[in-house]
Amino acid sequence: MIPLPLSVIAEVVGGTLHGDDVTVSAPAYVDSRTPLADGLFVAVVGERVDGHDYADGAHAVLGSRPTTAPTVVVADPVAALGRLARHVLDRLDVTVLAMTGSQGKTGTKDYLAAVLRTLAGEAAVVATAANNNNELGVPLTVLRADAGTRFLVVEMGARGVGHLSYLCDIAPPSIAAVLNVGTAHVGEFGGRDQIARAKGELVEALPADGTAILNADDPLVAAMAPRTRARVVTFGESGDLRSRDVHLDDLGRPGFVLEHDDRSAPVQLLQTGLHQVANATAAAAMAMAAGFALAEVARALGEATSASRWRMEVHHRADGLTVINDSYNANPDSMRAALEALVAVGGPRGRRTVAVLGEMRELGGEHDAGHRAVGADAARLGVDVVVVVGEAASAIAEGARAGAGEVIVTAGRDEATAWVRQNAGAEDVVLVKASRGAALEVVAEAILMSSTEETTA
Repeated sequence: MIPLPLSVIAEVVGGTLHGDDVTVSAPAYVDSRTPLADGLFVAVVGERVDGHDYADGAHAVLGSRPTTAPTVVVADPVAALGRLARHVLDRLDVTVLAMTGSQGKTGTKDYLAAVLRTLAGEAAVVATAANNNNELGVPLTVLRADAGTRFLVVEMGARGVGHLSYLCDIAPPSIAAVLNVGTAHVGEFGGRDQIARAKGELVEALPADGTAILNADDPLVAAMAPRTRARVVTFGESGDLRSRDVHLDDLGRPGFVLEHDDRSAPVQLLQTGLHQVANATAAAAMAMAAGFALAEVARALGEATSASRWRMEVHHRADGLTVINDSYNANPDSMRAALEALVAVGGPRGRRTVAVLGEMRELGGEHDAGHRAVGADAARLGVDVVVVVGEAASAIAEGARAGAGEVIVTAGRDEATAWVRQNAGAEDVVLVKASRGAALEVVAEAILMSSTEETTA
């Protein structure tokens, strides 16, 4: 954050200053439990919590009414936060790289941020933390940038048409990637065509001298090329940037050859799952659009470690049991990718595979069909045991029972944990996955705690 007096912030956002004109020199934040010294506390009124009630002790506040701290009062603090972020960004010499997609956003963001930090320096890169990719998260990310920032890596999510256009007004990208159009949030959008319409707003926001990175293997994404003025670069099996000779090691970590024009370079990733290849290839395309060479990007990808919790985390219990904790979020496409990773880790080595699966949310009218499809995928892939967690995910069991393997239906997290602890052993591989609201990370952690020690791959 570049230092700004609160009076200047009030002028920028069209607010009124109440209290002392202190200078804000640290980023903005919304969680009073993790305050930032000299930062700006954004007091948001939510369904259950009013941020203004937690403003005591804050250095400065952006809110909709005065507080005990120096406060800029506005009608809408979230909208004002966006205006402040754009004001700050316009005063920095920063390349904004943005990505969206139904799945893979955070994985691609993490790969890209890691590559840029390796090649440009740690202090030169600011990236979205976790998945803070909405109307609050994007400006909070922008306001972490300062005069030393060269690259701003921004994950952007959307819940409907117009959302990405709004986010691009806050952080206009010069390099932007659309990764895929899947079924995540299909209930909110009303169909994949509407998702494609919304996701394409990202490349529509690019300037003529920008670069659009599009997935050549997704017809709905490839069809976005005419919607942008920018140069188009594609990635995927039929793209400008391609992966060849893909193979997996004993932990399901992909290695491949990255190709562009007549150049190629080997890559060995440190994360589990075949789907990581697409994430890494998209990140490589974005890094190359930012001016880095294929060989150095490939080398940096091989050094990248995951920056986000509960996303294909591979843990080994002391007795040998392997747990893949991918509990951060889920939709039918990412569930399928995680199941494929589970089978890749366990199947070739004859280890029993156990999938602990919970509810996928925000599927709307596709809720039951989406869950049945995941169960059918588990059966098709040959998963040995499917443990379904909770009534909301029960349709997974319906789909899984159509194929081979054992299906266990549990009432909730405690029962699922107990079953795995009592029935899974040293030679097994356990996947834990569901939407964030299901909180299945507690299941993964409890499975590991059933032995006295565990190590992380």
